[in-house]
Amino acid sequence: MPQAVAAIPARYGSSRLPGKPLLDLGGRPMVEHVYRRAAAARGIARVVVLTDDERIAAAVRAFGGEVEITPADCASGTDRIAWAARAWPEPIVVNVQGDEPLVDPGGIERLAAHLAAVPEDGMVTLAAAAGENDLSEPSVVKIVVDRQGYALYFSRAPIPFPRNAEGAPVRRHLGLYGYRRETLLRLASLPPSPLEQRESLEQLRALENGIRIRVLDGAVPSPAVDTPEDAARVARLVAGREPERGS
Repeated sequence: MPQAVAAIPARYGSSRLPGKPLLDLGGRPMVEHVYRRAAAARGIARVVVLTDDERIAAAVRAFGGEVEITPADCASGTDRIAWAARAWPEPIVVNVQGDEPLVDPGGIERLAAHLAAVPEDGMVTLAAAAGENDLSEPSVVKIVVDRQGYALYFSRAPIPFPRNAEGAPVRRHLGLYGYRRETLLRLASLPPSPLEQRESLEQLRALENGIRIRVLDGAVPSPAVDTPEDAARVARLVAGREPERGS
């Protein structure tokens, strides 16, 4: 089976929560929770944190994790991972969001396993059934797929529009991505695209440039930490919890 690396981009700068990866959640920095859950996924050869800040790097080394320093001017997490992946031998890379300390190890595992089994797919992501309140919420990205399971479009707007009660269900995108290494490097080499800029959704750059994105069913979304209130809520959830391998 081709080897896969789980990459966690973690930058110090944040307009709402500076130093977010180092937030204390249940006695551990947030980046450690993410790292441990990624490491619990089967099929992952190694986990690496990619950061532009020595304070984050020191925290990762303190709990025994692997870390690489990347340039501060990387425009996005994808760019940060692509910069490091140029030197990696692993053919499969899973992008794990650094602000989701309850990320599902099973979702990471599924992305890596799919790319290993289906080499013609260069990029894969996850989606789940959307809730009633998700349709009108711009922070919840909606997704529609074709009959072969590839993404047609991602949007912050309500898609498909509920004109009729019947038809395609509303699905929400989960922010995990898996890439074949060459697809990741190609994507990062492309300039921002018009739809990407309009919706502020980086995955639209792939679709606008003919990169197909396979969409797999995922579990319920894991809460992201974007505000102090999020941090307090998630701290209560993670306190005392350890992921089970392949859960």
